[in-house]
Amino acid sequence: QVQLVESGGGLVQPGGSLRLSCAASGSISSMYRMAWYRQAPGKQRELVAAMTSAGTTTHADSVKGRFAISRDNAKNTVYLQMNSLEPEDTAVYFCNSRSAGIKYIEYWGQGTQVTVSS
Repeated sequence: QVQLVESGGGLVQPGGSLRLSCAASGSISSMYRMAWYRQAPGKQRELVAAMTSAGTTTHADSVKGRFAISRDNAKNTVYLQMNSLEPEDTAVYFCNSRSAGIKYIEYWGQGTQVTVSS
């Protein structure tokens, strides 16, 4: 079983930056995909960014050019660099890992709150 612990959330003004970290208890290099999701109040959880073990990245249209996902396999940590933050980015951000295969196994972190407000 993999435990994921997010950190780095907080309150930031519009236009500011934050970097979220997701520390995994196991090797993330063995995971097919690592991802960040977010869930705003009253809304469904949505995919923000993902990175496969091959290094392929995907970013939601709403964050392209502002957010970037990266990983450090040696530290078993995934990051989400968030720049030019907007009030609409306010949400709880969750780290997610997914194994390979049709019957993949997923793990979730507990989430970290990001609030963008002046």
